[in-house]
Amino acid sequence: MSTPSGTERLQRVRRQLLTTDDGASRFRDGEGAARWVAGLLAGLQGAVLSLLVVVLPAVAAYVVTSADPSNAEVPWTRSLELGTGLWLLAHGVPLAVGSDVVTLVPLGLTLLALYTCHASARRSGYPTSLALSAGVGGYVAVAVVLSLLVRASVGHVVLAASGALVVSGLGLATGLARRPEAPPLRGLTRPLWSRVPAPVRAGVPAGVLAVALVLAVASLVTVLWVLAGRATIADVIEALDLDAVGGGVLALAELAFLPNLVVWASAWLAGPGFHVGTGTTFTTAEVVPGPIPALPVLGALPQPDMAGGPLVAAPVLLVLAGCVAGWWLHRRTVPERVRDVVVSGAAAGLTAGACAAGLVSLASGAVGPGRMAEVGAAWAPVGGMVALGVTLGALLVALPAEPLVRDAVRDGRRSGRATRPESERTPEG
Repeated sequence: MSTPSGTERLQRVRRQLLTTDDGASRFRDGEGAARWVAGLLAGLQGAVLSLLVVVLPAVAAYVVTSADPSNAEVPWTRSLELGTGLWLLAHGVPLAVGSDVVTLVPLGLTLLALYTCHASARRSGYPTSLALSAGVGGYVAVAVVLSLLVRASVGHVVLAASGALVVSGLGLATGLARRPEAPPLRGLTRPLWSRVPAPVRAGVPAGVLAVALVLAVASLVTVLWVLAGRATIADVIEALDLDAVGGGVLALAELAFLPNLVVWASAWLAGPGFHVGTGTTFTTAEVVPGPIPALPVLGALPQPDMAGGPLVAAPVLLVLAGCVAGWWLHRRTVPERVRDVVVSGAAAGLTAGACAAGLVSLASGAVGPGRMAEVGAAWAPVGGMVALGVTLGALLVALPAEPLVRDAVRDGRRSGRATRPESERTPEG
């Protein structure tokens, strides 16, 4: 029997390194240079596209106003810094405007950044862990470089990296998951998700469904607010007397904060309400207005006549959203024990409350000094009310609808009658 030559040994080693036992390539999933480069480009593209949407209007506004003598000493790079600062603000980095600090995150820009990452990954990315890591790394690198260019502090650089990590991670991951060659998401999450108790696994998506319903109703409420306040909005626009470019820039800025208004509407529906400046209150029970900035979108805020009466019962909508979640649980799950139904309903409520609290926290902050340092809602009361309402609604539907629960109640009644004394069960003649 002849011994293999050196060339044959090298070929054997090469096959072992590059192929599996069944002869398939070890790099068929794209863990190669071309694949991670594509992931890196997807992350960079997502960052650049969302950045341009913010920077270009800022530059256009500078060009239009450059002939104004009051702007003679303002360099054009200031518009770049402002646009970059707004982009970083969408990732949680405070924006310094003179001596004032703005911490209110424009959720519209955050959603835009999420979408550009999602679209870039879905169009040209590869569903591999290396490509995802490269894309997230590229996006985070852009955020860090931009924060350094605007002379941010070390703490703000860390915030930029953290915010970019979350935004790009969510956007790129969801985009890659939509690729045709991507493995099923359920298969990727099963090793970790399977360790969670089954009732909790059922309750989490039900809670997300409840939050989605609350936000849908809040969006409708926001539209009604805009329609009711259209006269005030028109008066503010007329008083500002903006040209076409200025009006366009203002419209984009207001769209950036429109999702914040939707989240405030959800806090209004939940009961605790929200504030636009210290001393103001906007709830279903009462409206205490106060001086606010002359922005058209703020003309849509509820007026004093939009409080009290039937509106006080608005938190009942949380219970109705919980009822839908409870019906979803009943249709999608087969509990083994009665307590599983209770655990699923509680998990749905806690998930909904946590999501609501997180959204309220993101949609609140400061837009200036003094009384404008308090804008938004308190996350704890809103999250607590949402959790309570959704849990109550889910249990109100899931418990009576579950045959296992009905059988347990029926058996309990029978055993109760069987244990009563004979004199109590048989009427006297």
